[in-house]
Order: sequence, then C-alpha cells, then structure tokens
Amino acid sequence: MRIAHFSSRRLWPVVALAALATGACDKQSPASEQPAGGQKTAEKQGPSVPLSGTLDISQRGKAAPDVTFNDPDGKTTSLAAFKGKPVLVNLWATWCGPCVVEMPTLDALAAREKDRLVVLTVSQDMQNLDTIKPFFVNNGYKTIQPFVDPENNLGFSYMTGVMPTTVLYDADGKEVWRMIGGMDWNGTRASALMEETLAKG
Repeated sequence: MRIAHFSSRRLWPVVALAALATGACDKQSPASEQPAGGQKTAEKQGPSVPLSGTLDISQRGKAAPDVTFNDPDGKTTSLAAFKGKPVLVNLWATWCGPCVVEMPTLDALAAREKDRLVVLTVSQDMQNLDTIKPFFVNNGYKTIQPFVDPENNLGFSYMTGVMPTTVLYDADGKEVWRMIGGMDWNGTRASALMEETLAKG
C-alpha cells in the first residue's frame, strides 16, 4: 500500500515526472520502478540520481501536524515533543534510491548542527524497527536515528506524493519550508536555506 491518495488518477503521471526531475520516488509506483540509488553515498561516490529537490514555501507558518510515529525505542512520539529547537523532518524509504543517496548528507548535517537542529529521519517503509535498524547499522550512520511511521501519519499529513520529502520547522513548531525530492544537505544551497532559522533557533 502506498501512502498518498490523490483525488484524480490523472495527477499520477505528473507526480511521477516531477519525481524523476527532482531526484525523488513517487509513492504510487512499485519499488522496482523507482530511481535506483543502491548503497552509494552522495559524499563518497556521488549520487546516481540528481539531488535537486524543489523548494516549497506554500505551507510556511503552518503548525506541525498533530500526529504520532515511533521513536528508535519503539515508543510513540510526535513532533510536539521536539519543540524548542528547529526540527528537520525527512520522510524516506529503503526502496527509494534518492532517499538512500541523501542519507549520508543528512547524517553529516545532524552531526554538524547537533547543537542547533534536530534531524528526524522517519521511515515510510511500513516495516518495524527490526527491519530499519539494521539498515542504519549496515550503512554506518553515526548521528541520525531510525524513526518509523508505521501508519504513514506524517506521509498523509504532508501529501506531497514523492519521497524524499523534508520539512523544516522553527523552534515553535511552525513550518519554514519543505523540500520535495533529494537534496545534498552538505551543499551551500541547503546551508543558505537553513541558516536564518538556525540562527534564531
């Protein structure tokens, strides 16, 4: 089951084309039809798909959705639990190549900005932590942690239709912007987009 539902099937080809252009996976297609990323990292080997996500500021100022997901210990949590510091929420899946490609840069960002920013990588695989945790271990992520969204609550709330989708919230839990598609979180574009929020954080 995929997590996004659109009012008209006519939108699906548009979503798929947008996903390919931004280095993303559309949620309606099977995993076998998604852009491949394998286990390559953006830092070490260069991405096999473009990481040129589309910036969306149409939801700026909107409160974070009041939904729940699971923390790395399997306990229920929500975005409200992280208020007080800017939060970057990344929706991803193990079968989504661009998601896997950008993960090392998210890990580096989380380490670099740990005093100013919370980075939440929330799996949309609809699998439990027993499946997601080994993925993190095998890829050697040092800072980001495996959160899971087994009921796709965040995915339904954002309704972008593609992954990765990454949303920045300010310290008060208000949306600043969202990035639709893959992104090099070590790059100058990402740094410039986040700096004002982090400086206030």
